[in-house]
Amino acid sequence: MKLRLGPLPRTETVKMTITLPVTLKAQLEDYAALHAATWNEPVDAVTLIPHILEQFIGRDRAFKAARNRVSQERRSAEKPTG
Repeated sequence: MKLRLGPLPRTETVKMTITLPVTLKAQLEDYAALHAATWNEPVDAVTLIPHILEQFIGRDRAFKAARNRVSQERRSAEKPTG
Protein backbone atom coordinates (compact mmCIF):
# COMPACT_ATOMS: atom_id res chain seq x y z
CA MET A 1 0.00 0.00 0.00
CA LYS A 2 1.26 3.48 -0.82
CA LEU A 3 -0.04 6.43 1.16
CA ARG A 4 -0.11 9.85 -0.50
CA LEU A 5 1.89 11.27 2.39
CA GLY A 6 5.46 9.94 2.34
CA PRO A 7 8.14 10.06 5.03
CA LEU A 8 8.02 13.29 6.99
CA PRO A 9 10.73 15.91 6.43
CA ARG A 10 12.25 17.93 9.25
CA THR A 11 10.88 21.47 9.12
CA GLU A 12 10.79 24.69 11.10
CA THR A 13 7.46 25.00 12.90
CA VAL A 14 5.12 27.48 14.53
CA LYS A 15 2.46 26.48 17.05
CA MET A 16 -1.26 26.92 16.26
CA THR A 17 -4.40 25.75 17.99
CA ILE A 18 -7.27 24.32 15.94
CA THR A 19 -10.66 22.81 16.66
CA LEU A 20 -11.69 19.67 14.77
CA PRO A 21 -14.85 17.59 14.57
CA VAL A 22 -14.56 14.36 16.57
CA THR A 23 -14.90 12.29 13.41
CA LEU A 24 -11.99 14.10 11.72
CA LYS A 25 -9.81 13.64 14.80
CA ALA A 26 -10.52 9.90 14.68
CA GLN A 27 -9.65 9.79 10.97
CA LEU A 28 -6.39 11.63 11.60
CA GLU A 29 -5.49 9.20 14.37
CA ASP A 30 -6.26 6.25 12.07
CA TYR A 31 -4.15 7.83 9.33
CA ALA A 32 -1.29 8.37 11.77
CA ALA A 33 -1.40 4.72 12.84
CA LEU A 34 -1.37 3.58 9.22
CA HIS A 35 1.43 6.02 8.35
CA ALA A 36 3.51 4.77 11.28
CA ALA A 37 2.99 1.16 10.20
CA THR A 38 3.75 1.94 6.55
CA TRP A 39 6.96 3.88 7.18
CA ASN A 40 7.99 1.98 10.30
CA GLU A 41 8.33 5.25 12.22
CA PRO A 42 6.11 6.35 15.11
CA VAL A 43 4.05 9.46 14.40
CA ASP A 44 0.95 11.04 15.92
CA ALA A 45 -1.93 12.87 14.28
CA VAL A 46 -0.76 16.29 15.49
CA THR A 47 2.57 15.82 13.71
CA LEU A 48 0.83 14.81 10.48
CA ILE A 49 -1.59 17.75 10.25
CA PRO A 50 0.85 20.32 8.80
CA HIS A 51 2.14 17.80 6.27
CA ILE A 52 -1.37 16.86 5.18
CA LEU A 53 -2.29 20.55 4.82
CA GLU A 54 0.89 21.20 2.83
CA GLN A 55 0.02 18.35 0.45
CA PHE A 56 -3.54 19.64 0.07
CA ILE A 57 -2.53 23.25 -0.61
CA GLY A 58 0.30 22.17 -2.90
CA ARG A 59 -2.17 20.36 -5.16
CA ASP A 60 -4.78 23.14 -5.31
CA ARG A 61 -4.35 24.61 -8.81
CA ALA A 62 -6.84 27.42 -8.28
CA PHE A 63 -4.97 28.54 -5.16
CA LYS A 64 -1.62 28.45 -6.99
CA ALA A 65 -3.01 30.49 -9.88
CA ALA A 66 -4.55 33.09 -7.56
CA ARG A 67 -1.38 33.29 -5.48
CA ASN A 68 0.73 33.78 -8.61
CA ARG A 69 -1.60 36.55 -9.81
CA VAL A 70 -1.34 38.37 -6.48
CA SER A 71 2.44 37.96 -6.47
CA GLN A 72 2.71 39.37 -10.01
CA GLU A 73 0.46 42.29 -9.08
CA ARG A 74 2.67 43.08 -6.09
CA ARG A 75 5.81 42.96 -8.20
CA SER A 76 4.20 45.25 -10.78
CA ALA A 77 3.19 47.71 -8.08
CA GLU A 78 6.72 47.73 -6.62
CA LYS A 79 8.47 48.46 -9.94
CA PRO A 80 9.84 51.98 -10.03
CA THR A 81 8.28 54.19 -12.65
CA GLY A 82 10.37 56.52 -14.54
